[in-house]
Amino acid sequence: MLDLGRLRALHAVASHGSVGAAASALGFTPSAVSQQIAKLERETRTTLLERRGRGVALTDAAFQLARTAGEVLALVEEAEVTLEEQRGAAVGELSIGAFATAARGLLPSVLVELATGHPALDLRTVEIDPPEAIEAVARGELDLAVVHDWHNAPLAAPESLCRREIGEDVAELVLPVTHRLADRAELTPTDLAGERWVCQPPGTVCHSWLMNTFREVGVEPDLAHRVGEYQTQLALLARGVGVGLLPRLGRGALPPSVRVVPLRPTPTRRVFAIWRSRASRRPAITAVLGALRSCWDIRDTA
Repeated sequence: MLDLGRLRALHAVASHGSVGAAASALGFTPSAVSQQIAKLERETRTTLLERRGRGVALTDAAFQLARTAGEVLALVEEAEVTLEEQRGAAVGELSIGAFATAARGLLPSVLVELATGHPALDLRTVEIDPPEAIEAVARGELDLAVVHDWHNAPLAAPESLCRREIGEDVAELVLPVTHRLADRAELTPTDLAGERWVCQPPGTVCHSWLMNTFREVGVEPDLAHRVGEYQTQLALLARGVGVGLLPRLGRGALPPSVRVVPLRPTPTRRVFAIWRSRASRRPAITAVLGALRSCWDIRDTA
C-alpha cells in the first residue's frame, strides 16, 4: 500500500514544478519533500527524481504516478466529505486562505464565532493573494479561500470551484493633507492625471483595477511606488510622497496627515469565498460560509 503522504508530496511537486515550490505550498522544508519522494521511490522501486543540471526533475514515470495520486487524493477527500456529512457536524481540520486586509479586518471575528459555535472544528489560516489562493484551493492545498476582485478586473476561477459573494468593500482615495486636491469634495480619474501613485505591484488584482480604470479614460497612471502591504502604502502617503487608493476593509486608523476623498465612480471590490465543488456537502464549509457572512457587517473598516 502506497503511503498517502508521499503521494501528496509527489503530486505537489508535479503541480508546482519544483521541490522548493511544493515544499512552500505544503508547509514543509524542501529536504522533507525530497525525503518523502525518496521513500516513495523505494516503495515503488521506480526512479521518480533525476538530476538535470543543478536541479532535479520528475521522470515520466513520476508524472504518471502523480496523475494517479491526484485521483487518489480526490477519492480520499470524497470519503472524508461523506463521513463528515453523515456525522452532521463541523469537525476536523479546515484550512482557510485570505488576502491581507481580509485576514486583518474579517477573519478574527470569523475565527472567534466558529470557535464558539463549532469547538470541534480545527481551523488553520494562511495569508495569500487571490490568484494564488484560487490555485491552492483547486489543487486541494486549501479547503476554502476568501478572495476579491473588481468589476473591471474580474478574477477567473476553474469550473471545479464554487463561489459565494460575501459583500462589497469600498475603496477611497487617500491624499496627504497638503496635496492640492485634498480639499475637494470628490475626484474623478481625470482629475488625477499626472499624479504619482503609491500602489500594489503588477500581478495583483488591485494593480489591474488601477490600470484598467485610468486607461479607460485615456490616463496612464504614474506608478512611482509599488508596495504590496497597505500599511506601508499608508506610511508613504502620510509623508506626502504620492496618492493612493485604499480599501476600507482592514485599513485601520488613518493618521492626521492624510485625508480621504471619494473617487467617482466609487471603486468597489467584490469579496467572495471559493471552495471545491466536491466539498460543498461538508458541514465545516457551511459553517465557515455562514460565519463569513454574519461577520461581514461587523468587519473592521476603521
